[in-house]
Amino acid sequence: MSEEHFFEIKVDSRMPSREPFDKLFGKKKVLIGMVHLRALPGAPQYGGSMKEVIEAAWADATTLEQGGVDGIMIENFFDVPFWKDRVPPETVAAMTRVVTTLRQKIQVPLGVNVLRNDGISALAIATACDAQFVRINIVAWAMLADQGIIEGHAAEITRYRKMLGANVLIFTDCLTKHAEPLAPLQMEWVALDTWERGGADALVVSGKATGYAADLGDVIAARKGAPDAPLLIGSGVTVENVLDFLPLVDGVVVGTSLKAEGRVENAVELPRVTAMVERMRGFVQK
Repeated sequence: MSEEHFFEIKVDSRMPSREPFDKLFGKKKVLIGMVHLRALPGAPQYGGSMKEVIEAAWADATTLEQGGVDGIMIENFFDVPFWKDRVPPETVAAMTRVVTTLRQKIQVPLGVNVLRNDGISALAIATACDAQFVRINIVAWAMLADQGIIEGHAAEITRYRKMLGANVLIFTDCLTKHAEPLAPLQMEWVALDTWERGGADALVVSGKATGYAADLGDVIAARKGAPDAPLLIGSGVTVENVLDFLPLVDGVVVGTSLKAEGRVENAVELPRVTAMVERMRGFVQK
């Protein structure tokens, strides 16, 4: 493994700080592109060939890096229906194989998201594969989703990271997509508590579902609640609306709109990536 794959980040879980995020990405508006993995072994839609899974992931990751993204998130998106919490060992093994393959050549920071909410496995994969961050959909609070009631496990996750000695950043959603809170919650307070008490290194605000834009009011409330936290938009960002969000956030996580025809099942398309990169680079904070 070449030395350029290692980033000097030190995670200090005693106090929330944006310093690890800034050290990893620099003080700029960050674009993280998604690699949505084809269905993995054990999933109902698995096609029977890990070679095809890896080739598709490799094609998307190299296109994203060529287009100029700042980081890449790898996710078992097509493993639906998802396990609520811990995924089976075949999923961990398959994702580890894919991330290892990408890490050998991809130079930008890599992240791991194990759906639906397996933060322990995400941290284990990231640590083993020299990835730099994970996304965990629910670290704090509880949400009602199609998998049932999903609870945050901040205490277990932060202690597990400490036990591993892993310098892996934790990105987590505030009121995650494809789910509803069990009781009315104010985004401002969810963001505040998740940042100050959940052990997160960055907060994510998403829309109702994959490909759906975040509500601007939610973004404003999250920024108000946690003004010092790195804040990302996690769904529905397009080249047309990205400038609406950039004054309020530190970056965006983009998947669907970077795919051919803007369809999540298609491959990442280079002109769409470069258009998004150029739009973001042209942003000037007023």
